[in-house]
Amino acid sequence: MSFRSVLLAAALSVSPAAAIAQTLTPAESAAIDSLVTTTLAKTGTPSASIAVVRGGRIVLAKAYGKQSETGGSPRADAPYQIASVSKQFTAAALLLLEDDGKLSLDDTVAKYLPGISGGDTITLRQLLSHTAGLQDYWPQDYSFKAMATPVEPQAIVDRWAKKPLDFAPGTQWQYSNTGYVVAGMIVEKVAGQPLLSFLQRRIFAPLGMTAVDQDIAIGGRYPTGYGRAALGPMRPVVPAAHGWLFAAGELAMSATDLARWDIARMNRTILPADDWAAQETPVTLKDGTSTGYGLGVSVGGTGDRRVVAHSGEAVGFLTQNVVYPDAKVAVVVLTNTWSSDAYRTIASGIAKTALPETPATAADTAALAGARTLLDQLIAGRPDRARLTDNAAYYFTNQVIADYRTSLGPLGRPTAFVQTGPGALRGGFVGRSYRVSFGDRAVAVSTFTEPGANGRFEQFLISPAD
Repeated sequence: MSFRSVLLAAALSVSPAAAIAQTLTPAESAAIDSLVTTTLAKTGTPSASIAVVRGGRIVLAKAYGKQSETGGSPRADAPYQIASVSKQFTAAALLLLEDDGKLSLDDTVAKYLPGISGGDTITLRQLLSHTAGLQDYWPQDYSFKAMATPVEPQAIVDRWAKKPLDFAPGTQWQYSNTGYVVAGMIVEKVAGQPLLSFLQRRIFAPLGMTAVDQDIAIGGRYPTGYGRAALGPMRPVVPAAHGWLFAAGELAMSATDLARWDIARMNRTILPADDWAAQETPVTLKDGTSTGYGLGVSVGGTGDRRVVAHSGEAVGFLTQNVVYPDAKVAVVVLTNTWSSDAYRTIASGIAKTALPETPATAADTAALAGARTLLDQLIAGRPDRARLTDNAAYYFTNQVIADYRTSLGPLGRPTAFVQTGPGALRGGFVGRSYRVSFGDRAVAVSTFTEPGANGRFEQFLISPAD
């Protein structure tokens, strides 16, 4: 549940289109199977459980590998500890209580809990957005000494939330599990019941979700958490003692259950639409800087490329939950080790399979045609220098042109010429990359062109492709 468990959502901003098939083809399913099994084998990750939402419905739920020491086939309904992914549920609880007229997110902490440092100025919204300044009680990626002993939320608050603030509320962003423990205590005080009971009644039961306290999701039918020291063997880890995650990450559930919540997000059900919007709106600091974080979720992308996501780290577990609301696509990946980045690799790979290709823009289409023409000219040894900027003309000396011709000519005519990824502005030019196939050989082409349909080439570099 450390800082590394926060997903940088913009890094997963794969471009979705409005229309998308609502099933996985056999080839897509096979690609996902290959991705997961290969990644588990390469990283030594014992198991993964995944769910894929496409077209607003679950199209795949599957588990792979070794979920526990007791053996048996992996179960897609096994509840993994999702840790910090739980934060969006704590935030949802406060939003629901605000809907009920029992509090306001702009209330100060001191209105509900006395003795918190800065409590008379920290708002509930700042707790949920990690802008309160409360010191994080678990920045480590291992269980520190105190975690071997059971704890109550008040004890966490007494030890960490009464220290001097790390910064004035609203002036910085800093991930803080402590803030969420405070938020959970406020939910329980205002709702008059345990946080998990409130969530069960207002969210889990209506959505048909099964969620349990991760403190009891140990042994028996539950997955075992694993870890490793350096490059040593994967070994079962000792779970944290009772109480250490609470509202900052106390939930365990299956990938399918988490996918049901993701679908509710897409369809704006369970919570009022304005609550979903509030959760997904990046909070702004007092200097006007966007944090890229809403209320319990990271937010990235623009327009139809929005990404709402969060990761989670518990003792022996790592989770990735990524939602592309406008594309009606979500990817859930649960793994039972905290010593591997397999969860990220699998999630990004599935997203590339589940999301459609980005429709080419008119500018991309024109640029591809120009790139294809220039490649043909270079293979022939006669580039049109009118299509090159002064810098590109300087680069393409007679020797460079000769090397292009002699190395590419024997490959024959290209059999495929495909743009890889969207174009991006840099240095006053538009950068685009291509993959060009010549039968069983392929090269990568990196270009910069002047903006506009007939922009000249500032760069046209070729290198071997993987």
